[in-house]
Amino acid sequence: MSSSYNNRRPAPPAGAVKPKRHLKTKPVLMIIGVLLLFNILWFIAWLIPNETGKAEKVASVSGEAITREEWLASMEEQHGREALLELVNEKVMATAAQDYGIEVSDKEIDLELALVRSSRDGTEAALYTVDDARQREKIKAQLILEKVLTKDVVIEKEEIKAFYDDNESLYDVKDSYRTRIIVLNSSAEAEETIKELEKGSSFEATARERSIDSATGNLGGDIGYISNGEPGVDANIAKAVSKVEVGGWSSPLPLENGKTAIISVTEKVNGQTFSYEDVEGHINRELALEQLPQAVTPEAFWQEFDAEWFYGE
Repeated sequence: MSSSYNNRRPAPPAGAVKPKRHLKTKPVLMIIGVLLLFNILWFIAWLIPNETGKAEKVASVSGEAITREEWLASMEEQHGREALLELVNEKVMATAAQDYGIEVSDKEIDLELALVRSSRDGTEAALYTVDDARQREKIKAQLILEKVLTKDVVIEKEEIKAFYDDNESLYDVKDSYRTRIIVLNSSAEAEETIKELEKGSSFEATARERSIDSATGNLGGDIGYISNGEPGVDANIAKAVSKVEVGGWSSPLPLENGKTAIISVTEKVNGQTFSYEDVEGHINRELALEQLPQAVTPEAFWQEFDAEWFYGE
């Protein structure tokens, strides 16, 4: 697919003040990067063998069985370390919050979610998490980490207000639409695909099967959150996204690269304008983090809170 779906930050106008930090991309991508965690947790109980001592077949090839034990071992090898790391780090941060007297409100989490969704620097990939509750827990852990790191950094009120005035448009978050896309070679192929969708085929599965763009196709067509008329996105997609009903799909859309697309909207998030008072704490942390000599991850607190894990490192 054209890079226009991923690189959506518009060029700043001539003479504009370049902000010190646009939006949070640093540890958020690390904290929210494990896309399959929820599925792994959901599978744990189901993967336990029903009959002790007997290998249960989950698949076979040419009559040769693949056992449940082999499947579970493969999943643990591929994703287990990352999933456990995320859980340990969240627990470490929760412990740090108690120890340092730090609180994170639902309103703060809502703000961070809104800002990430409206980001123009590709952070929408961080929102592929399948469960909203898990997503909020990850952001909460990140906020605790930032508050711990910046608790002793003093930022003058004048500096915070100046940053807000220079970047006020960042905090005017428009309606956004979680969007999936199927990219095809022609409108004829798009019409055939729509007929398949009308017969009940899953848009996600169809994107994996039919989309000629492998990057988004492998994600079931998911291209994150898009706003109506958003710069940096193919004009026809940006124009059409607000007209597609949630759960529905568009008619064939010609793309700037000569291909044809069908888009589907899976969720609409209403926009919101945040005042200076709403974002003062967020900006204060952003500016305070710039004063730190290097990035710090939750692992830095493992020894302090006596964290241990299966991998023993």
